[in-house]
Amino acid sequence: QVQLVESGGGLVQTGDSLRLSCAASDRTFSTYVMGWFRRPPGKGREYVAVVNRDGSATYYSESVEGRFTISRDNTKNTVYLQMNSLKPEDTAVYLCAAGPEVSANYLSYDYWGRGTQVTVSA
Repeated sequence: QVQLVESGGGLVQTGDSLRLSCAASDRTFSTYVMGWFRRPPGKGREYVAVVNRDGSATYYSESVEGRFTISRDNTKNTVYLQMNSLKPEDTAVYLCAAGPEVSANYLSYDYWGRGTQVTVSA
């Protein structure tokens, strides 16, 4: 079973940047598609971005396209989310997930981290 641990969240101001990391415990990391999702206060889980197994293809939600970048380093068993030009509406718990296929549907992912809080003040 893959264990995922997110880090890098924090409190920032509008326009600032943050880089989130998600470290996987399993050597089979490179066999998984990796996704980032978020859970804003009082709302359900939202798709943010996904990267395929070798990092050659990335996909984004419309709300973060052009501001966020997902990447992975299979030698370090880690996936990243570079977040630029942050807005208050980006405030959420950010979770990484591992699954068998590229999908924006959180139900397609089998393993989840506990999340890291990102708060963007106005």
